[in-house]
Amino acid sequence: MHSKLIARIPQVTGRDLPEWFRTIENGPSLIRTDERASWLADDAGISRGYAVALVHEHELHRRRCRG
Repeated sequence: MHSKLIARIPQVTGRDLPEWFRTIENGPSLIRTDERASWLADDAGISRGYAVALVHEHELHRRRCRG
């Protein structure tokens, strides 16, 4: 389910993942995933489901980049 949501995000939002990752990184320094997802959904005007998927994918991306 997560991968399907992530695959649809560019089509649904008009923004690709790197753009969303920059938005998350430039957002408030919230620690909890659910707080970050709520902020993103409210700030960007996207559904909570997409916001949760984006925050989760961003966390996975950061872990992969750290090695």
